[in-house]
Amino acid sequence: MPLHALAALVLAVRTQTGLAGPANTAPFPFLNTLILVPAAAALVILFVPKKQTALIRTIGLVAAMGVLGIAAAVLDQFKTSTAGYQLVETHPFASGLGISWNVGVDGVSLFLVLMVAVLFPIALAGATEKENTKAFTVWVLIAEVGCMGSFLSLDLLLFFLFFELTLIPVYFLMVGWGRERRGPAATKFFLYTFAGSAFLLVGILSLVFIHASQSGVTTFDVIQLAHTHLSGTADVVLFLAFTAAFAVKAPMFPFHTWSPDAYATSPAGGVVVLAAVMAKLGTYGIVRFDLSLFPHAVVVLAPLLLSLGVAGIIYGGIVAAAQRDLGRLVAYSSLAHMGFIILGAFALTGEALSGAVLQMVNHGLYTAALFLLIAMIYRRRGTTDVRNLGGLQRKAPMMAAVFTLVMLASIGVPGLNGFIGEFLILAGTFLTHRWWAIVALVGVVLAAVYLLWGYQQVFHGPSADAAADERSGTRLFRDLTLAEGLVMAPLVVLIVFLGVYPQPVLARITPTVDHIINQVEAVAHPHIPALGRASLSAHTTPAPTRQPHHFTLHAVLASQTIVGIGDPGAGTAAVQGRIPTKVASR
Repeated sequence: MPLHALAALVLAVRTQTGLAGPANTAPFPFLNTLILVPAAAALVILFVPKKQTALIRTIGLVAAMGVLGIAAAVLDQFKTSTAGYQLVETHPFASGLGISWNVGVDGVSLFLVLMVAVLFPIALAGATEKENTKAFTVWVLIAEVGCMGSFLSLDLLLFFLFFELTLIPVYFLMVGWGRERRGPAATKFFLYTFAGSAFLLVGILSLVFIHASQSGVTTFDVIQLAHTHLSGTADVVLFLAFTAAFAVKAPMFPFHTWSPDAYATSPAGGVVVLAAVMAKLGTYGIVRFDLSLFPHAVVVLAPLLLSLGVAGIIYGGIVAAAQRDLGRLVAYSSLAHMGFIILGAFALTGEALSGAVLQMVNHGLYTAALFLLIAMIYRRRGTTDVRNLGGLQRKAPMMAAVFTLVMLASIGVPGLNGFIGEFLILAGTFLTHRWWAIVALVGVVLAAVYLLWGYQQVFHGPSADAAADERSGTRLFRDLTLAEGLVMAPLVVLIVFLGVYPQPVLARITPTVDHIINQVEAVAHPHIPALGRASLSAHTTPAPTRQPHHFTLHAVLASQTIVGIGDPGAGTAAVQGRIPTKVASR
């Protein structure tokens, strides 16, 4: 039977049985190519002599830019109004075990794939590691393979393999090219994440066995496994097994203890991969698998996860304010931002979940920019201790300007990409869990405190080498070079563009978010928090006085001047579409 006929038959069967099948198959193997191009480039580099560093760097950059071009084609092929998986490519390779090469993309994964495609060329271009360039480039490309495969996999075993693959290259990047105390930091990173993944593997196998006992079919397909009937206890236990791995990878409070040392000691290219990209594998896993496979446990444990998210926001902000190392300050800042994403994922409203998905992308962009700037400072001074820096604005005004913009995006200043994601998360959370949202607002204030303090100490504080400057009459600290400016330019452009005009992203995220929220509601009804309900456990109908909050949110989101969504009508429709029909009717 031809492949296209087989695909049509599978889709017809799924439609008849009520399963949410993919929206369309791929006219060209775009998604497979996204994974295979960096893998092929890494293989080619293995046969290039070690001394030909220019050729090695060229091959790596060309491959990474090729992936970016293919990702742009995926964006062009993606249908905005479709909630299901698109460009699906399925190739069974162990039919008896129910294992297949099954990849697809939807509104949740689309922009994470694009983020990977954007950041990996920047990681390679921004790296200055001259020692063993061949190994460095190969490890970065293998990390791209693992990240792309994780975001695209629709087979749980395939996802697990890619999820685990990311550990190996990042470990060697840290050990081979990291800073002081990189060995203990790399070991701690590997052991923590590997231990968390053991729970994930047990959870995957348990879910597959339960599904096989009910249906007689062994499969790792996410769409089919979503229809497994689980008891309340099994649902909660499997949810915890999956979330253990995702919480460590994110990292989420209190499973974050490996991250500050890992971020502070990683090389420039490695920390972009680790903090900006790999951390999203954890939050993506929560949105993709936890919400889809275990909706009952999500509702039952939402208060616990919301509390952990808020605790991470407050704890990360307080500890960041006490740091004297710029790298560790941004590391704890990243922990606080992960807390916002967790808050949005478990608020169980369309606004909050859309904000969480958008914030994954936004966090990746400005975190990558911050760590690249910190690496540039380290290369010039050999330290990131704020007490040994100071007065850099006078010596490097362009670097100070770029750092200021990126810092303001991380704080969440309107007009930059960090604002809209946090706003949607807080607004959506306030609809159903207002006390968690109110406490989380403290984290926004703390972010302004520690980031502004760090910026002032480094760029406007007393110069650490004022005496040397006076003796030599020269600037000992170089400003951004042309090459460094070209590396930072795409990040700056995206930070501004997504802050001013996020509508193209939200329009593609919204249908998938609608589907996820409706799926959770269908299983968990009537326990899901409806619009205006005070808590998850409330069963009373909302009071009419709560409804004005709903209309106020519409008015704010529809305003171009506040969030830059664009067309006011489109903004209102998008928000209305993210509130499930059953919830709104209550």
